[in-house]
Amino acid sequence: MPDTPARPLWTAAEIAAATGGVLHGDDRPVTGLTYNSREIVPGDLFLALKGARDGHEFAASAFAAGAAAALVERPVEGGPYVVVPDTLHGLEALGVAARERAPQVKRGAVTGSVGKTSVTQAIKAGLDLAGPAHGSIKSYNNHIGVPLTLARMPVETRRAVFEIGMNAPGEIAPLSRFVAPHAACVTTVGPVHIEAFSDGEAGVAREKASIFQGLIPGGTAVANGDVAFSGLLCDAARAAGARLVTFGTDPGHDARLKDFRPDAEGATVLADLFGKPLEYRLAQSGAHWGLNSLCVLLMLNALDVELETGLQALAGFQPLAGRGQTRTVAVPGGAFTLIDESYNANPLSMTAGFKSLAARPAAGRRIAVLTDMLELGDQSRALHEGLAQPIEAAGLDLVHAAGPQMRWLYEALPTSRRGLWRETAAELAAEASVLAGPGDIVMVKGSNGSRASLVAKALADLQTAPSSPDTPPAPR
Repeated sequence: MPDTPARPLWTAAEIAAATGGVLHGDDRPVTGLTYNSREIVPGDLFLALKGARDGHEFAASAFAAGAAAALVERPVEGGPYVVVPDTLHGLEALGVAARERAPQVKRGAVTGSVGKTSVTQAIKAGLDLAGPAHGSIKSYNNHIGVPLTLARMPVETRRAVFEIGMNAPGEIAPLSRFVAPHAACVTTVGPVHIEAFSDGEAGVAREKASIFQGLIPGGTAVANGDVAFSGLLCDAARAAGARLVTFGTDPGHDARLKDFRPDAEGATVLADLFGKPLEYRLAQSGAHWGLNSLCVLLMLNALDVELETGLQALAGFQPLAGRGQTRTVAVPGGAFTLIDESYNANPLSMTAGFKSLAARPAAGRRIAVLTDMLELGDQSRALHEGLAQPIEAAGLDLVHAAGPQMRWLYEALPTSRRGLWRETAAELAAEASVLAGPGDIVMVKGSNGSRASLVAKALADLQTAPSSPDTPPAPR
């Protein structure tokens, strides 16, 4: 028998019905959605959103690339289109319709100052093993990314997970209500985006805790019990009428981390889960993955995924690009290990990175290459200078730095730990060949906007011969 064709994600007529719009042209199947005309895959719905540029200007090129239809506010040329008063509101309506037409889907939502993308993807790995699943890609966690991820959810989905982020107060709760999760978690709370909050981390904590406001009645709130504002998180969960579960290192948590043992292949975790002892493997060696993994297991439990399935997912879940990916770089005389943490940075994740770097066995030096942490407001100088203490505690051998804010840290370090400082990441990247040598372990970390990725790429490009992650560094 011939294969049964897969059901399209939407049809143009269904999009019109869901958004309250008017279809002009043929009713065609739609297999995907995007607002970027350069990313069109044949069969996509093109969303003519208004931002720095008006998306309507790119409708013709979207149709030329194979778009099946467009969601617009005014007539366009090139193919069928659905006219709505506001395309962003139309996308939101389409996301809600996707949620409502698939009531069987168990939905999870993830936020936090650090680790939300990695935790979201680790949860997704567990959901994938448990059956038809859906989730956020990249860091699609804002007022466009969340409804877009919902609207992309196939009707056959059984479980889904959504990342929710913020840049300013009042953003998380509305996005959580879009998702209407059965389970929601806060990975951690720290000084991130604090320039937007007059009361600093307390304001950040309240904003993160507002994710619980979107939970369905009786939903599960998963909270980090080790953070300074854990009481605030727990109070917010109870106020939302949620079933509260916590993870942390102290007795009394539903998931308690007892030991984290990193090694060359990852780490072994010893924990208690709902009062029962548990030992399992991770492909991650970063110390923060002890608590992260417990958060993942609690979320999977709340989404009806078996424990063994969750453990299998964690054992195979590799670090994401720019979030801890590790490679061996062969250079004349041996090789060094490169840890790419270049996607984002804040004081909390920096400290965790230093601890993880310190725990790795090294034939040579342990080196941190750091670029500016952004969005720290008037606390930026103190928070950059404050990194000197955890660097000292971790016993790192050398710090290279780039950026005007990292200059404050550089000057706070003892001369024995100072490597190079340059005004920009590009200038530091140009000197990659002198930043590390055979036997060293090098971590590159900084805010995405300060372009730490340029340094990570320059170090990776020093590769002189084929190597593998199993190639040991040369003695030094």
